[in-house]
Amino acid sequence: MTFRSLSLVCLLALLVGCSSSTDEAAPPSPPDEVAAPTAPDRSNRDPQVPDTYQVRLDTTEGEVVIDVDRKLAPRGADRFYRLVKESFYDEAKFFRVLPGFMAQVGMAADPKVNAKWQDARIPDDPVRASNTRGMVTFATSGPDSRTAQFFINFGDNSRLDGDGFSPFGEVTKGLENAEKLYSGYGEGFPNGRGPNQGTIAAEGNAYLERDFPELDAIKTARVISENGEPVGEAAEKKAPSEEAAEE
Repeated sequence: MTFRSLSLVCLLALLVGCSSSTDEAAPPSPPDEVAAPTAPDRSNRDPQVPDTYQVRLDTTEGEVVIDVDRKLAPRGADRFYRLVKESFYDEAKFFRVLPGFMAQVGMAADPKVNAKWQDARIPDDPVRASNTRGMVTFATSGPDSRTAQFFINFGDNSRLDGDGFSPFGEVTKGLENAEKLYSGYGEGFPNGRGPNQGTIAAEGNAYLERDFPELDAIKTARVISENGEPVGEAAEKKAPSEEAAEE
């Protein structure tokens, strides 16, 4: 091999290495996860859940209620239900909030929990609804790469539909509270001065509370109805009023 041929081979190798970066070129970039996509985890599938259900996010800015419909994105709906039931989102910070665009959340407060879920990817769902105002969608870093991060659309982000972002639910109460979430840190690293997802994965809320203390959070996330019937605390609150009505 001549010196010129060897130089060309080295140059091609360098270009291929550079093309593997998952960083987006210009903000606001799509809601992505930092990990490079791998094959979805088919050994730990999520159980099928009710056809419809509601989740109440008790956030530091007030209540946000999400209506989920499996017909929109069945795999996404199944994963979200499982994560909520396992209290994954409790104390999770809204680490990326861009006014007029979206609010992103879904990295656990405890880095050990993040480690458990970081490779639990699910296959894509067909896009059956559009990323319009109030719709709720999982973030992704490429095909078949969804895990736990999701975002609430603040505007018409239908441009994301063609990139495979498949909404699984809609905010039906408290969207005004979601829009009050702290957005002062702007875009995340490396395109802005906001949090670095890799550091969140490694350190959890310890990093965010130290370096980004103004971030809002989900205090608790709970399923409050299944197929139109109240469950959990919501069912307990309804019971006394029903008894009084019968008397």
